[in-house]
Amino acid sequence: MTISLRRISLSCVTAAACATPAVYADNVKIAFIDPLSGAFAPPGLNALHSLQLIAGMATEQKWAGPGHTIEVVGFDNKGSPQESLSQFKTIVDQGIRYIAQGAGSGVGLALLDAVNKHNERNPGKEIVYLDYAALDPDMTNSKCSFWHFRFEPNSDMRMEALTTYIAANPNIKKVYVIGQNYALGHQVSRAAKDYIKRKRPDIQIVGDDLHPIATVKDFSPYVAKIKASEADAIITGNWGADLALLIRAAKDANLKSTFYTYTAYTSGVPVAMGSAGEDRVKNVSYWNANSDPAGQPVVDAMKKKYNEDYWLMSSHSAIGMLAKAIKESGSTDPVKVAFAMEGMKFKTLSGEVEMRKADHQLQQPIYINTWVKTDGKEVKYDQENTGYGWKTEKRIDAYVATQPTSCQMKRPSR
Repeated sequence: MTISLRRISLSCVTAAACATPAVYADNVKIAFIDPLSGAFAPPGLNALHSLQLIAGMATEQKWAGPGHTIEVVGFDNKGSPQESLSQFKTIVDQGIRYIAQGAGSGVGLALLDAVNKHNERNPGKEIVYLDYAALDPDMTNSKCSFWHFRFEPNSDMRMEALTTYIAANPNIKKVYVIGQNYALGHQVSRAAKDYIKRKRPDIQIVGDDLHPIATVKDFSPYVAKIKASEADAIITGNWGADLALLIRAAKDANLKSTFYTYTAYTSGVPVAMGSAGEDRVKNVSYWNANSDPAGQPVVDAMKKKYNEDYWLMSSHSAIGMLAKAIKESGSTDPVKVAFAMEGMKFKTLSGEVEMRKADHQLQQPIYINTWVKTDGKEVKYDQENTGYGWKTEKRIDAYVATQPTSCQMKRPSR
């Protein structure tokens, strides 16, 4: 009996030693810090749902490897940098190691500074910032950080593409620039004037207005100035309610100028445009579901789960590259994951993109799209049940829109 028990015990030990080790699994939480209430809540809620949708797909399809789950948790910053910093403290206390933000460069710059300071003071507890839409070029230039990765083209990349498109149109003689009075608005104004002067010095800049962000309720005085200027084209970096109200005021005043926008596809703006925007609102973006079939299953899934439009393609790039970095590094540790994302190539919904190592700015194609009626073929998807959607006029390869960087990246030790 003793011999038999010893043999059984030895067999169990041998079996345990030879068995496949348990797969390391982790639940990776991403704290979403953006408006979930107030004037900018509609695009904020849509962005949260988009990230949650892709995180669910990543978990189900094991993008990060077997066992890992990715979860996106919302934190309402009410569109305020101060509230964002308060939420950041809560996130730190909860031990969350990844944050996602994109609604406003003012918030983005505040969070970037907070992340840098936290990581410097708390080695071993670092946080990585996934920037899905804060577009101020300084965030990947003079203020670049190893801990920050941007998944949308910054405002200079967009303006490079947009002004190249405008310069090719001989009918444009006068341009009016209008934007929100904060970091991005100033960058758009600067770039529009500089790039147009370089490419078409004959074009007149007939107006350059900055207005308070999320404060103006009636844009008719601004539209009256634009109308009086006889501008052929209007360039604006406005987003959210500020863009929706601006376009609605233009519609009411029967303004015939063409709008060249950065974010006319975001929640609330399509309804404001409606039929009045047909052929007269153009958008410089980085994706269009109507011309990129690879993304259409995601669009359908978003509609089915949330009854919302999917327009934030950077959610796919951000979650996808994060998951790939976890899988390739064999770790969920932010330091190892950040090193793995540097220089990474990834096939997203618009094709292959690359996270430039020098400044952590994603390099990707840029699209010029026009607001038109859906036809069920070339323009299959509408937005917000308007019967209108986006038609791709031009796809500009990544190397055309790319910008030099002044980033002097400081990296931690591995």
